[in-house]
Amino acid sequence: MDQGPVFSSLDQWPLITFTVIALVGTLWLLLSIFKKSITETPPLPPGPRGLPLVGNLLSLDPELHTYFMNLARTYGPIYSLKLGNRTGIVISSPTLAKEVLRDQDTVFANRDVPVAGKEATYGGNDIVWKPYGPEWRMLRKVCVVEMLGKHMLDSVYSLRKKELRQMIKYMYEEAGAPVNVGEQMFLNVMNVITNMMWGGTMEGEQRAVLGAEFQQAVREMTALLGMPNVSDFYPSLARFDLQGIQKKMKVLVKRFDGIFERIIGERLGKETTEECNDFLQVMLRLRDTNVDFTMTHLKALLMDMVVGGTETTSNSVEFALAEMMAHPQILRKAQQELETTVGKNNIVEESHVHNLPYLYAVMKETLRLHPALPLLVPHSPSSNSTVSGYTIPKGSRVFINVWAIHRDPDIWENPSEFRPERFLDGRWDYSGNDFHYFPFGSGRRICAGTAMAERMFMFSLASLVHSFDWSLAGDSQNVDLEEKFGIVLKKRMSLVAVATPRLADAGLYE
Repeated sequence: MDQGPVFSSLDQWPLITFTVIALVGTLWLLLSIFKKSITETPPLPPGPRGLPLVGNLLSLDPELHTYFMNLARTYGPIYSLKLGNRTGIVISSPTLAKEVLRDQDTVFANRDVPVAGKEATYGGNDIVWKPYGPEWRMLRKVCVVEMLGKHMLDSVYSLRKKELRQMIKYMYEEAGAPVNVGEQMFLNVMNVITNMMWGGTMEGEQRAVLGAEFQQAVREMTALLGMPNVSDFYPSLARFDLQGIQKKMKVLVKRFDGIFERIIGERLGKETTEECNDFLQVMLRLRDTNVDFTMTHLKALLMDMVVGGTETTSNSVEFALAEMMAHPQILRKAQQELETTVGKNNIVEESHVHNLPYLYAVMKETLRLHPALPLLVPHSPSSNSTVSGYTIPKGSRVFINVWAIHRDPDIWENPSEFRPERFLDGRWDYSGNDFHYFPFGSGRRICAGTAMAERMFMFSLASLVHSFDWSLAGDSQNVDLEEKFGIVLKKRMSLVAVATPRLADAGLYE
């Protein structure tokens, strides 16, 4: 029997086997390369090596704005930190800030909500912490259009003026004696804001008691919001509230809620045809016409106004006056401008401030050197993203170090000097369009209260500078300008100064 063909085929098995193996190997290699090209993601930004479990938590400095700036000198304008079980990303350049806040605005429009923040705002139902979406857009519209629009702010001018003149009168009565400017500014801004919110409800002694109650509660609340919390770094431990921060915040919120309930109840039960012209009435009308706007939203927005609008504005005015006292030539120049525009036989009106370009420059320079929120409010991407070739994980906490950008010597000449003149050419504004200077943030989450903050800052500072000369108390020779970091930047030591009246007619201080 002829078996030649069979043996011939068997002789070729090694070649066939080799060919099949080569083809399979090549296919596997190509598939591996293809799969790798699809699944491989860019690395995290560089950063300091952390310890097991705690990461970089133990090395954090309480003065985070300066600590972050120093780390950027080593690791560059974008770097990462391991904060317990969470990832922190720090950005310190205009280019990368633009990439996050404008180019990828929608991705980064959410917040990494701390436990204290959620507790403080009725479950995060406010404009600060609410996730980006239809409900947040509704709240934003209520704030920007209904509450803080030009028409509404104009309509409550008399309330702002009344409170400011009361502070000026107090300082006139204390002339020659040391006055805690920071404390007085806080009380003034608090009274202005509460007056705009429910001006027709509280009067006389009740208003004074309410102001003192709010002052203590707001300061405790902002301290808790800025305090590092184990519950935020290890979410699995949040239910234990190891530091008691959530419990303390619950107590504070209960105090605020009691005030809100009392004021709302009095307004709803007020039998009058008188048209109330304040924020509370606007929101109550909205609640009656918009089923999506609830009482929880109303109280959360009241909380935003009380907590978010008081220390930011009062601290900025205090910094501005302190810087002017430290630079007497700047104070004199501002007073000369006020004398020309207002006159020494008149008081400052809010209508004057638009004709005070030098004082506007003082405000802008104050917000450059001492931005109210030095790291803004941290953002959090809703999905994995890539910035500058690095992966930014979904849910990470993204800090924008606006304080460092505002002091970058590559952007600003002599950045640590207080020089209002750098803003006189009109080049810089705080609209959020220029990422070299954006004290109020940028993008969808830019501060909703910018217009009100500008009015209150300018009106307050103009009145203080026009009405009085200022000097340090006692034997003090130098104005202390040292900062203390927090979610809101403040002076480490309150400004205590002596006011000397400079207007000709004593009646102008009434």
